[in-house]
Amino acid sequence: MDNYIVSARKYRPMTFSSVVGQDSLTMTLKNSVKSGKLAHAYLFCGPRGVGKTTCARIFAKTINCENPTTDGEACNECASCKAFNEGRSMNIFELDAASNNKVENIKSLMDQTLIPPQTGRYKVFIIDEVHMLSTSAFNAFLKTLEEPPQYVIFILATTEKNKILPTILSRCQIYDFERMTIPEIVNQLTMVAQKENITFEEEALALIAEKADGGMRDALSIFDQVSSFCQGHITFKKVLEDLNVLDADNYFRIIDMALENKTTDIMLLLNNIITRGFDGGNIITGLASHVRNVMMARDKQTLPLLEVSELQRQKYHQQAQKCSDKFLFRALKILNDCDISYRQSSNKRLLVELTLIRVAQITQPEDDDSAGAGLSPNRLKSLFKNILVSQPKTAMQVAGVEKTLKKSTYQKSANEKSEETDNEKNNAVKLQPQQIADITTRKKQPQLANIGVTFARLKQDPVISDELNVIKVDEKQSIIEEKRFTEADLSVQWTLMCNRMPQNFVGLASRLKNLVPRITSYPNFEVVVDNNILLEHINQIRGKIRATMRQTLNHKSIEFSVRLANQDELKKTFTKREVFDDLRKRNPAFEKLRTKLGLELA
Repeated sequence: MDNYIVSARKYRPMTFSSVVGQDSLTMTLKNSVKSGKLAHAYLFCGPRGVGKTTCARIFAKTINCENPTTDGEACNECASCKAFNEGRSMNIFELDAASNNKVENIKSLMDQTLIPPQTGRYKVFIIDEVHMLSTSAFNAFLKTLEEPPQYVIFILATTEKNKILPTILSRCQIYDFERMTIPEIVNQLTMVAQKENITFEEEALALIAEKADGGMRDALSIFDQVSSFCQGHITFKKVLEDLNVLDADNYFRIIDMALENKTTDIMLLLNNIITRGFDGGNIITGLASHVRNVMMARDKQTLPLLEVSELQRQKYHQQAQKCSDKFLFRALKILNDCDISYRQSSNKRLLVELTLIRVAQITQPEDDDSAGAGLSPNRLKSLFKNILVSQPKTAMQVAGVEKTLKKSTYQKSANEKSEETDNEKNNAVKLQPQQIADITTRKKQPQLANIGVTFARLKQDPVISDELNVIKVDEKQSIIEEKRFTEADLSVQWTLMCNRMPQNFVGLASRLKNLVPRITSYPNFEVVVDNNILLEHINQIRGKIRATMRQTLNHKSIEFSVRLANQDELKKTFTKREVFDDLRKRNPAFEKLRTKLGLELA
């Protein structure tokens, strides 16, 4: 019992060749040892438990080895290697920056760099979690890091490279460690289990590797926990129970039920899962990951992206053949929306249930009227269409029917009139849904008020300017008698035109109302604006305004123009002080009144 060592320490690699999952990186370090081209500072960064500190220790031991092998490995037999393996080497120093992050700690470390090694060639300083150093500690470290003594090598390790100052990064050789794949972790766990005489199921080790999330240290720690629980025989079922992990088969069952729209079965399964103590949020995130894996399994090129065992990969591929792209895309969108809303929801279980029901409704035909079918836009559209058909006939439809009947009356004999009328009436009624659809989908013809529109809408949608009929002007209708009008008549009609604009165009209406139309050469008139934006947009609807004024003033020769005001035509804006001073000059009594009442102009 006293000699027990956890697997993460007991099976920690001692050479580069025993490091798992970092082949290209370890090859680079070995080549630098063989060639003797060593940098003065290295930065090892990557996720937790992937071998950053382990590689730093192996590298420190190897560069001080007295008899390195031809492939760049430490011999583990010389005095330096033995001292390191026994933890008594005087040339290798480790500092935990998480607990030693002050300037004083760095200064103490810098003092040690001044003393050359008594044995070996290099003094190696390994600083773990270097991103935890304070800014002042980083600044104190800069000078020594840039120009250390020839016998000093720094190896920095961190999980968060983005928190390190750029001035530090520029002085180091940077090595990025990769996450370990599930097959690599499973192979390592298999080796450990065989050495420990522990029997296992391959699916159980794959589940441990998946739970470790790419970290070997986490995988070995979970392995120790599970092996103690299972008492020498690791099974998939016991691993699920010990780690409180939801079996992936539940996700396969939910998707199969959703494809068949078995909402009741999904609710029963969800209740069973929640009763076993699983959180609804974890169910949603797990199901979203499952749907993503199914999507990846649809294509052979993306199938290797699944970080699961070979048996699980085959199950994903089989289910992927049942699912359409539309189902997977919409299911992912629904699950992602639920994940976003989950924390803010006051009734989390109801949110999860509604989400699963929505997923099950994806496969329903859009025109399905069965109970529980999803109300798709197309289904709603057909529903409203049926409602419209059931409504009483509009005046336009009645007129169409009467016109058809009247025409047939002239063509048919008196004996056939009744029969023909009935037939044509039936035909006209059959056309009613199509007529109604045309009426509902036809663009509404703008009325007088629709000249008003915001400048932003004019700029975004130029088509609006073509639809700005101020009134229903009949271009073919000729004005029989032209009436002479005055500038006062022009002003009245201009104001009336602006007043008839709807409330949503009140902005443009008020701007046009502030403009004063002036007759230039009868019957032509113009308005003067004070900015280019208003000028540009009035020009776009100038033809509509001209047609309106011709119709309301009964004069077909009217021409309308708009121009930018000259400098002397612009009205000057006066301050309150300037207005009061002007009034005081015109009438001195204002000043006496102000003094008597003790008023001050703000």
